[in-house]
Amino acid sequence: MDRPVLAEAAATCPGTSSVALIESTEALAALCARLHGEEFVTVDTEFMRERTYWPRLCVVQLAGAAETAVVDAEAPGMDLAPLGKLLADPAVTKVFHAARQDVEIFLLVFGRVPEPLFDTQVAAMVAGYGDQVGYDQLVSSLTGGVIDKSHRFSDWSARPLSAAQINYAAADVTYLRTVYEKLRARLEREGRLAWVGEEMAALADPATYRNDPETMWERLKPRTANRRVLGILRAVAAWREREAQRVDIPRQRLLKDETLLEIAATAPTTPEALARARGLGRGFVEGRMGASLLAAIAAAKALPEDALPAPPTARPGGRAAPALVSLLKVLLAAKCETHHVAPRLLASAEDIERLAAEDTPDIPALTGWRREIFGADALALKAGQIALGVQGRRIKLLPLG
Repeated sequence: MDRPVLAEAAATCPGTSSVALIESTEALAALCARLHGEEFVTVDTEFMRERTYWPRLCVVQLAGAAETAVVDAEAPGMDLAPLGKLLADPAVTKVFHAARQDVEIFLLVFGRVPEPLFDTQVAAMVAGYGDQVGYDQLVSSLTGGVIDKSHRFSDWSARPLSAAQINYAAADVTYLRTVYEKLRARLEREGRLAWVGEEMAALADPATYRNDPETMWERLKPRTANRRVLGILRAVAAWREREAQRVDIPRQRLLKDETLLEIAATAPTTPEALARARGLGRGFVEGRMGASLLAAIAAAKALPEDALPAPPTARPGGRAAPALVSLLKVLLAAKCETHHVAPRLLASAEDIERLAAEDTPDIPALTGWRREIFGADALALKAGQIALGVQGRRIKLLPLG
């Protein structure tokens, strides 16, 4: 039976007098029908992933202008299809904070990314609140509210959900409405809303959330140029990814990264040789998984040379000069201070290294609004067309020539 209004979960969240707990498909459909008429809806999820490869969706929180609801995604007989239609409604903006994991879950459940979407963490970085600003910090700064952290590590798969859990979950989406409205108004005033739009394009791309097993080896950053070793590493990393997906356990629980690197280097051909790798028990080695892994290794060892992955290559410009890297970092810091934008959003450490080493690297800092406020001057600094000086306590650009 539904608890349409949770009387004991008294309103600690702004703009609401109670929180609805949705435990049936009918109640969810009615809620979503009302929310289809909203300009925007704030969304959050609670999930479990510690023991599985795929995230297990437990709770979905939704807030409109006049109502807040916590949807029990694991309630008996619950069909989340009405929620999927709401998330796909192009007339309703879906607002998240730090959206990536939430969007990944919805892509898994519904086969598509919510659209249109807006991430207040990205918006906060554009507005100058720093790199990856925490939600509780943003709520405090923009609303004066306080987020209760006591249920952050709650077991959201346990039932029944407590009143405290429901209030905690609801607060995430109710405060988010005010956060969104204030950030959006600020960005509109400053002409930066389009900057956020560029960032949302990556979040809205399904490819962002899909791991290609054949490229997982690159994340391990191998320190060898031996193509045969790299070929075996590619094979065993792809094997681990597919096997972890199949049995639904975290990849590191199946085989740790250091074990994969060791196997690639030693290329075992028998269960006895495989058993020498760290962290592998006899049950694994002598069972189906061990045999399957050995088969993947054998297949990689049999590949012709031209089918092996190329070793990591030096960047076109060679090694970046440390002094130039430092100078570009000073320019980046000065630009971020002037424009009140988070440094990580303008250029990563790798971007700066590439900018110092290559003439015109293919990096985000040299496109769009980033080029306008940083990239163009970075190139001019490299070309000796401008210099950095000090005026009072601030860095200033000095034209040369």
